[in-house]
Amino acid sequence: MSGKITLILGGARSGKSAYAQQQAEASAGNVLFIATAQAYDEEMKTRIEDHRKNRPAHWFTLEAPHAVGRAFLAWQDEHPQIEPSILILDCMTLLVSNLLLSLPEPLQDESVNRVIHEELDELLHAIGQSSAEWIIVSNEVGLGLVPPYPLGRFYRDALGRVNQRLAAAAEKVIFLVAGLPMRIK
Repeated sequence: MSGKITLILGGARSGKSAYAQQQAEASAGNVLFIATAQAYDEEMKTRIEDHRKNRPAHWFTLEAPHAVGRAFLAWQDEHPQIEPSILILDCMTLLVSNLLLSLPEPLQDESVNRVIHEELDELLHAIGQSSAEWIIVSNEVGLGLVPPYPLGRFYRDALGRVNQRLAAAAEKVIFLVAGLPMRIK
């Protein structure tokens, strides 16, 4: 694999995105921010706009709520003159949610595993085609209660598997608690 991966994990509002942005701002090269959020309501629209305002204006942005690997490779083909040295993928949490919500209900293990596996394969392939450092943000959702409904359990399990696979491929894994980073790997 060519590209390096730094996986940043933590709970909601633990400072993951801010930490990822600080790491990218410390680099002298081009930064591509890959956003996976979709604005389904006013509150989410506000969150997305706040994130946009907090990013440096000279960064490049790619909005990809799914098929992130393919979207990045297409972006790279469309912008051959731009070679990002850092990519921030923010975040796997929403990407997995987007994928699950795109599947017909009731969810089945086989379809969930297939769509998640395909997405991750394509992402890891794209990372391998890149010489950039990839900073991937994801929530750690396995530290709480077992969700009381099937979709929540599918989501928790799928994101847990995604995080494990990314952590195995990552050069560094950082866990944030209350804004404090701890290096795990």
